[in-house]
Amino acid sequence: MRFVTIPVITLLAFTLTCSTVPITGRKQLHLIPSSQMMSMSSQQYSEFLKTNKLSANQEQAQMVKRAGLRIQKAVEQYFTEQKMSSHLSGYKWEFNLVESKDINAWAMPGGKVVFYTGILPLCRDENGVAVVMGHEIAHAVANHGNERMSQMLLIQFGAVALAEALNSRPELTQQLWMAAFGAGAQVGLLLPYSRLHEYEADHLGLIFMAIAGYDPNEGLLFWERMSKIGGSRPPEFLNTHPSDEARIKKIKGALPSAMKYYKPN
Repeated sequence: MRFVTIPVITLLAFTLTCSTVPITGRKQLHLIPSSQMMSMSSQQYSEFLKTNKLSANQEQAQMVKRAGLRIQKAVEQYFTEQKMSSHLSGYKWEFNLVESKDINAWAMPGGKVVFYTGILPLCRDENGVAVVMGHEIAHAVANHGNERMSQMLLIQFGAVALAEALNSRPELTQQLWMAAFGAGAQVGLLLPYSRLHEYEADHLGLIFMAIAGYDPNEGLLFWERMSKIGGSRPPEFLNTHPSDEARIKKIKGALPSAMKYYKPN
């Protein structure tokens, strides 16, 4: 195991860039300005769509977009009510279904979401899509990507500024970026989200789908289905979104609070 010595300047940076996760209030590390995250997200998302085929199944593609738009509105409604609309400044939401057998979905900053067709059989219907959509959007609005990217940049580059890292090691930085958002299967550097991030995204995702009029009880059913697949080579979605008994127990515990927001459309 290689131990990384973090310089004093880096510890100072941590002190100065420790922000708060919306809704939960948890403190988190942010080394990258939100404007730069949004710019990188737009660029990387566009590049991904150029090199990956969008699904030709219009019914499924529209279902994904419909669930995305409904949850987008739910998130915006929630943040407006909490007087936190500024947190969503710069968001340019996109919801795309990509042709792939991989069981995966991910979101980048600014509401850039990708579903793979391989995950739809596990979703079964739009309510199942809403479970995954709410979860991934929760990662985005909770700034988990910035936090994760910041942690990886500290390990790889120490106190070097991101701009320097981009100039000196652009290929590695791009790999770290894609890995930070669960889109890294194709670059071979997929790292798991922390359990803390997963539990936050599970809980917030249930609330967002409930506000959007989707039954959050489907969240439990979806993750129970997900926990039954895998084997020796689990799908990429399980690499970044571990599913186990402890997680399902947490979801059961979160359901009562999510159900308070549920009003069927």
